[in-house]
Amino acid sequence: MVKNYIIFGASKGLGDAFVKGLPEPGDKVWIVSRSRPKSLDINDGVQRVWLEADLTQQNIKISEQLKNECVDVLIYNVGVWEKNGFEDDYDFEQDDPADIANIININITSTITYIQSLLPHLRKSQNGKIILIGSTAGLDHTNNNQVSFVASKFGIRGITNALREHVRKDNIAVTCVNPGEIAAEIPYEDGAEKAITAYNGTRIPVQDIVAIVKCVVSLSKVSCVKEIHVPAITDLNA
Repeated sequence: MVKNYIIFGASKGLGDAFVKGLPEPGDKVWIVSRSRPKSLDINDGVQRVWLEADLTQQNIKISEQLKNECVDVLIYNVGVWEKNGFEDDYDFEQDDPADIANIININITSTITYIQSLLPHLRKSQNGKIILIGSTAGLDHTNNNQVSFVASKFGIRGITNALREHVRKDNIAVTCVNPGEIAAEIPYEDGAEKAITAYNGTRIPVQDIVAIVKCVVSLSKVSCVKEIHVPAITDLNA
């Protein structure tokens, strides 16, 4: 069955992997990103359309561009974090308040407002799915000290739970996938083995997350997967 996807944060990394690995020939994918994605140049029978958007802004125009189109699968894969947030010398007390506000705006506010604007399109589907990409940083006891990023990823889980209740009457399933650190720099087409070798098995290949999301998308409208945690097997804190 042909599906219509809309994928946020899809110009590189995991989002780019979703664009390349999820759809089948005949499917349509709207790619939401600030910069033009190279995946537009792929000729594989999938119709890909770029929707340029700056997710720091709340002027919602994406729904208007879709007009009356049906959306079967919405994947929200957006996240920014603190400067030097993953470095050993990171210090929360040095975070600039403007940077903190930006992290919350992009990771939380934009998630809510853009999904809100697209619900009428998802209601047109016979088997609508909303998939939010969180992080193991948003789980309990994972020893992350990036206050704003961690708060926002906990928030993604809250959005997922409340949104699921809101659209339950519409038979739209809402899932949160929480990956650990991803080998996002290794392109999807390079294969999982290259990612495994490059990081000595400490970062998750994008292919693994694509496979999980593909499974969720393939389920019937009877099933709802609420949440999936996917740490690297070497991650003792997740």
